[in-house]
Parts: sequence; C-alpha cells; structure tokens
Amino acid sequence: MRKIYSKIEAIAGNVIIVSATGVRYGELALVNSGHGNSLAEVIRLNADKVSLQVFTGARGVSTGDEVRFLGHPMRVSFSDNLLGRIFDGSGRPRDNGPELTENLIEIGGPSVNPARRIIPRNMIHTGIPMIDLFNSLVESQKLPIFSISGEPYNQLLARIAMQAEVDMIILGGCGLKYDDYLFFKDTLEEGGALSRTIFFVHTASDPIVECLLVPDISLAVAEKFALKGKRVLVLLTDMTNFADALKEISITMEQVPSNRGYPGDLYSQLAARYEKAVDFEGAGSITTLAVTTMPGDDVTHPVPDNTGYITEGQFYLRNGRIEPFGSLSRLKQLVNRNTRDDHRPLMDGMIKLYAAYLESMEKKSMGFRMSDWDQKLLKYGVIFEKEMMDLSVNIPIEEALDRGWQILEECFSPEETGLRSDLINRFWPQKQEVH
Repeated sequence: MRKIYSKIEAIAGNVIIVSATGVRYGELALVNSGHGNSLAEVIRLNADKVSLQVFTGARGVSTGDEVRFLGHPMRVSFSDNLLGRIFDGSGRPRDNGPELTENLIEIGGPSVNPARRIIPRNMIHTGIPMIDLFNSLVESQKLPIFSISGEPYNQLLARIAMQAEVDMIILGGCGLKYDDYLFFKDTLEEGGALSRTIFFVHTASDPIVECLLVPDISLAVAEKFALKGKRVLVLLTDMTNFADALKEISITMEQVPSNRGYPGDLYSQLAARYEKAVDFEGAGSITTLAVTTMPGDDVTHPVPDNTGYITEGQFYLRNGRIEPFGSLSRLKQLVNRNTRDDHRPLMDGMIKLYAAYLESMEKKSMGFRMSDWDQKLLKYGVIFEKEMMDLSVNIPIEEALDRGWQILEECFSPEETGLRSDLINRFWPQKQEVH
C-alpha cells in the first residue's frame, strides 16, 4: 500500500512540491483535488522534496489536497490491438475506441547496449528519389529532417508513412496543430496505411508534460514490436516542440538555463530518444525519422545543433524539396552497393552536374554570356529539379536509376557526364530505331 501525503508544500505553475520518501524519478502520482484526480509525474528529487508536474495543470489544486504515489512510472498497453489506433500523449484513446489496459509496459527505459546491436545493412525503400537514390534511408538509422515552419515536412512524413517498405509505422506528434493532426489522420486513412500505424499525438492545447511523453511512449511500443520481429519506422514531429517543453518545465523548476534558455541536459535528453534506434540480431528493428524545425532557419540553434552530434546525418527540407547539398545519410554506403552497380557513380555524377548548373544559374543572373555547356547545364537543372527533387515524384529505386540515365542522355553526350565508360556501355539509354 502506497503512502498518501496530505500536504502540498508549494505550487509553482503546474509543478507541486511534496515532502516524501521512497519515491523515484519518473514515478506517477494521483493528485486528489476539488476537480477530481489528476495524474502527476515526478520530475525532480532533492533530498525529501519531490517536485511533480501535474498533467492537467495545477489550477484548482490547493496545499491541502492529497497526493498518492503509484509506485511505477508511466505505462502503456502493448498488444496488436494498438494497430490502427490513435492515442494522446499519455496513452488514452483519441479515436473514441476502447481504452487498452492489458499487458502494460513501462516507458522511458534505457537504450539497447551497443554491443548487442548489429551493423545496419538493409535499405528502407520510400519511393522518393531524393532519399532512395541520393541519401538512402537505412534500417535502424536515426535521422532528423531539418526544416523551418511553413515547409511541407508533415506532408513528407505522411508520404513516407504510406510508402516506406516496413512492417509498421509509429507516428508521434509533439505540439501538433489540430489541422496537422487531422491531416495525418485523413491522409493515412485515405491511403490505407492507418491499419499498420499507431498514432500518439500531443496537440498544442494538451498538457505540456504529455509532449515529453510522446517520444518515450512511441519508442517503448516500437521496441516491443521490434523484439517480436517487426521492422518499425518511428516518425516524430516536431522535436523542437519537445525541446521547448523541456525548456518550459526547467524554467518552472528555476533551473539555471543554458544556451538560449534550454536546460543544460538538452543533449542527453535528445540522445536518450534517438539512441533507441536499433537493429536486433534475430529480431526486428527500430528506425527513427524526426522533424526538427529550425527557428529563423538557424542550424546553430541549440536543438538542431545538439541533434547533429547525435544522429547519422540529416535531411534538409527547403523550398518544398529535399536539398541535395547539406542533406546526408552517413550510412548510405552500407546499402548502395546492394542496389545496382551504377547507384553510387550515378548519384555522384548527377550531383556534380547539378552543382555546375547552380554555378551557371549564378552566371546567368549576373548577365554573363552563356556558353553551349552552360545551356546544357541549364536544361539539365530544370529537368533534374522536376523529375528528381520534386516531392510528388513517386518511383521505385530501379526506375529512379533508369530515369537518371535518361535525364543525362537528354542533356549531354556520354563523355560529358564524367561517368566511367564501362557503366555507360551497360546503362546508357539506347535510342530506338525508327522504321
């Protein structure tokens, strides 16, 4: 029987302080106020002073209210019944379906021992050429999508959710606008992908502590499914909202702020989530793609800056497209050799020519005379942006490779591409003879 404490020592914002012993960090408690029972989570321990974040806020809570510790951290139900369901940040149904209470698992556990992981070796096909061809997504990889507000990053995540060749998707929304929540719900339903998806969503109007729980709940469920042999893709949006929630709580706790007001353990908090990506020997895997919006398009902002040290590359989403420069999948070389012999050389050659196209564009904007080579590059750049970079393009990797050769053939002679002659002999498109 857990002890009940009937005196709250202090209330600061949505944080209450109780004198208690035998309590651990992350443990849940019930606060019995005049408005009924509210869940709270232990967020700080200082000797016998225990600070708790009240989920629904401390409005209506008084110093004479009872606090009962539950003896366990946040838990979520785990079973195949989760598939196709939508829950809030604390695991309660948002879809008017039944509440799931069987087989409860704790969230926020440690990441897998690196010695128990296997080297990533399988490519995840998405049908998006700028990912599959130029920066392949690898199973068990952790990658952020760096973007700014207004870019179609949620549309990109929805496309990946519908098209990625994995067993299941776990979608975690942190601080989503209600319109974005409905967009994900409607898009996945119409695309027939909701049946293989579990959706944990925290909207901007929900309690802030639930924002912090979304990645932990998503990854705890992903880990259990991965151990059952499932290839799980975890999509998180937006980790900057998650970091802002950390900052808000640390300010309430009167912690000494670090860079731009974020808590000093921001790196550790982000790493604890990203490091859950893993490929289990003899079982499944967890792959993580997480949107990180950059305030003012500033990559030195603390959230993207810390993220870059943790993850294995990044995608830059600018002007509605995945940028070929700056975007990097550090593990792509582990899988590019398994697709087709021309994958790596074609990727390098096309990017080199696109860089030359941008130089020709700059010369043209400054009024320089365009040479025949410049004209070829200008033609190539327009076709490349339309047929490779546009996010509406949806083709498998083999077709993307073939289309790459066709674009080169439309704009250049074989010797102008800089590609090896043995590859040109094998893959250069042959013109059909007209009879």
